[in-house]
Amino acid sequence: MRLLVLGGTEFVGRAVVEAALGRGWDVTVFHRGRHAPVTGVRSLHGDRTAPDGLTALEEAANGAEGTWDAVVDTWSAAPSVVRDSARLLRGHAGRYVYVSSCSVYAWAPPVGYTEDAPLVAGASADAGQTDYARDKLGGELAATGSFGADRSLLVRSGLILGPYENIGRLPWWLNRIARGGPVLAPGPRELPLQYVDVRDLAEWVLDAVEGELSGPYNLMSEPGHTTMGGLLDACSQVTGGAAELRWTDPEVILGAGIEPWTQLPVWVPPDSELHAALHGGDVSRAIGAGLRCRAVEETVGDTWSWLQRIGGIAPQRPDRPVVGLDPEVEAKLLGGDGGVPSTTP
Repeated sequence: MRLLVLGGTEFVGRAVVEAALGRGWDVTVFHRGRHAPVTGVRSLHGDRTAPDGLTALEEAANGAEGTWDAVVDTWSAAPSVVRDSARLLRGHAGRYVYVSSCSVYAWAPPVGYTEDAPLVAGASADAGQTDYARDKLGGELAATGSFGADRSLLVRSGLILGPYENIGRLPWWLNRIARGGPVLAPGPRELPLQYVDVRDLAEWVLDAVEGELSGPYNLMSEPGHTTMGGLLDACSQVTGGAAELRWTDPEVILGAGIEPWTQLPVWVPPDSELHAALHGGDVSRAIGAGLRCRAVEETVGDTWSWLQRIGGIAPQRPDRPVVGLDPEVEAKLLGGDGGVPSTTP
């Protein structure tokens, strides 16, 4: 198989590249040159947002080896960028895989929402950058506009964790727990989580390319694949167990003005619109198409090993806010000496 990855040097794109190389595929990456590509790929340079930024890709497409079985695109800004790439490649690739997001669903999606749930309004394949949900849906429209519904695969991912993460969610928890001491653990312990390991996403995408799948798929684990307790216990185990998790009621956390998801990554309060949207999607279609999700202990352990190899500081996407809780805010809520005013069991 011949694969073209637009990007391919960070997080999701990099995981797809490594998985494809592991299968013996021929892989080309088209990127801006800000990060070193994985060894073993053909590397093309260009900035998709710049005038004539697709020149190198166009030259490759028109060359002797300018056809690919599939294109994988993870773009998350202006949909017009996806439009231009898809138009260029529609006669040179068999399938366009666009890594989208469950954010494309109209707010607030109910628990158990499927791929048929209503979508956000106002998205366009021709738009510049607006907001994340409309940008991602616009990217979907751009892909299907050039490749058609039968040759477009729309990977509507949820929370993505694992090695190479450049958003900072799991790296923040690992580094915070590694520092030890009392840790504000947002309850309840049994709060069900839904996510996908980036490597499981990558393997599913390649299987889908081989199987010539098309259309939208919610792509994350089944709800409750692990819990907040399972995630933080795994972090504690791999980092040495020096931290003391202090499980704290959601009402106490919210009452202190602490923001779910951003200040306490991954966590959102139970029985909320946020929890339904971020941890309550129906994934039966992806499971039926072969999605398999590894245990949380493996995801956490491999992410910690990667963090240690790169010196403990995860890369940070410049277009995403820094996540995590200020130590002073945490200490204040824990009562200064680690005491918790109200805890969940």
